[in-house]
Amino acid sequence: MVNTLSNIGIFIFSTVGILFLFTVLLRFMLQLARADFYNPIAQGVVTITNPFLRPLRRVIPGVLGFDMASVVLALLAAWLLIIGCGLLGGLGLIDPFGALLWSPLGCLMTLIAMLFVGLLISIVASWVAPHSRHPALIMLHQLLEPVCGPVRRIIPSLGVIDISPIFVFILLTVADKLLFGIAQAAHMPMFVYQLFWHIPSF
Repeated sequence: MVNTLSNIGIFIFSTVGILFLFTVLLRFMLQLARADFYNPIAQGVVTITNPFLRPLRRVIPGVLGFDMASVVLALLAAWLLIIGCGLLGGLGLIDPFGALLWSPLGCLMTLIAMLFVGLLISIVASWVAPHSRHPALIMLHQLLEPVCGPVRRIIPSLGVIDISPIFVFILLTVADKLLFGIAQAAHMPMFVYQLFWHIPSF
């Protein structure tokens, strides 16, 4: 019974934690891509994150166009996710300094997974609804442009077929595998690794 309650607690805490981390990373990407903040979905992201970001922005300024307050909030969310799940899982207090090292790795893994799945959705949507003006698809295109745009300028299209997403998929997969290697070198426990999102295996 105790194990069951512990598992339920970990599931609820990790789900809420990773969804909050997703939202904070999305806020960071919106700022970085200079996306339309009047988009209703972007407005929802702003509503969720503003209560946490406003106090941080008083002490953490932006740097070279990067929203450093969002970065710090994402790292803090990842750190709390690791510490909280360790406590709920009966592992006691995980080394806080180790968690500080694993937090940026978890954020980067999750960010890469978000870009990978977002690009996949964008490609499918371009086939199914090529002229859709749905706010989610508009925002997705804006978020992916900083990643896909430079590759598109290097890789020529084959007539009307844009093959640059193939190379973006390859680059994201390589980055994901590199991060896995770095996580192993940093002695990240497997349960911590599994808390974060990763590129799905097909």
